[in-house]
Amino acid sequence: MDTTALLSQQVDGPLVPTTIHRRDLRPDDLDVVVRYCGVCHSDLHALHTPPEQGGTFPLVPGHEFVGEVVAVGEAVIEFRPGDSVAVGNIVDSCGECRMCLAGQENFCEQFPTLTYGGRDRHDGTITQGAYANRYIVRDRFAYHLPASLDPAGVAPLMCAGITVWEPLRAAGVGPGTRLGVVGLGGLGHLAVRFGAALGATVTVFTTSSAKSDDARALGASAVVVSTDATAMQGQRGNLDVILDTVAVEHDLAPYLHALDLDGTLFSIGYLGPVTVQTTDLLVGRKRLASAGSGGRQHTQEMLDFCARHGLIADVEVLPSSSIATALDRLASNDVRYRFVLDLNDLRSAGTDEHR
Repeated sequence: MDTTALLSQQVDGPLVPTTIHRRDLRPDDLDVVVRYCGVCHSDLHALHTPPEQGGTFPLVPGHEFVGEVVAVGEAVIEFRPGDSVAVGNIVDSCGECRMCLAGQENFCEQFPTLTYGGRDRHDGTITQGAYANRYIVRDRFAYHLPASLDPAGVAPLMCAGITVWEPLRAAGVGPGTRLGVVGLGGLGHLAVRFGAALGATVTVFTTSSAKSDDARALGASAVVVSTDATAMQGQRGNLDVILDTVAVEHDLAPYLHALDLDGTLFSIGYLGPVTVQTTDLLVGRKRLASAGSGGRQHTQEMLDFCARHGLIADVEVLPSSSIATALDRLASNDVRYRFVLDLNDLRSAGTDEHR
């Protein structure tokens, strides 16, 4: 099947509407018309990563999307045409390793197949993402879209949302937990919203006092300006769990100091090397952990939780023709808090139809 997608031919190249080919349906596949797709920092990174550093081109980004099923493979029983679905950044895994059997397909020991830039487990082709009219996905990695939630606001839950949800659940965050969230961007605003809905008392750390009102509106009980040394000193030993969502290199020591006995700091924003003084962990028996994406079980759990509590991401929806604007503004951190592309204009300009 041919479909229209926003494709970059080379590193730092423009995203141009281009006809690409999607595979024929396998027995356990869904054919999905993409309605909305989130714009993630990972997309920006992929577009700027040359092949010699691991980049893959031609490239169609997009790994957090919602849409409508238009056809199903012969073995599919949980979905049918007309169903609304959500898909994240994993579209397959081996299903046999200890991580997959534990419901942590995101940690598949044979490496999960990513929504774009991954390698198909059957034919070896490189996957192309959901900045496109259509996507073919294995049914195990699609999720029923809660009817009560705005689809555009659900799209970022499939990446940013699950990235913060898994560590919150792993740490047992709930009533009585003193939770800290560092940064108030795409990940951070959902961490605050989820933490508050779980019953935790949430403290937000931000470099900007101008974000105080937003943080409190999202559910934070306290806001600390991290550049204020006196305010940071006052947080020593105050928190049980901290999710650090800042995507650039920074000092983790002040946040380790803010943890109480047996507290855990999850570093989930910056994925590069970090330096930590052992004594910052030793005093108070503190832990430094991380997390990435999520398995099928926790993803469905997150969506069910969001449906019960009416939770979605705060998004700015743009037509797909404005992708260059979205990427430029994302690079400048000029978004509150996530861009989502409406693919309707791409569909009207393309060659494939919802049949």
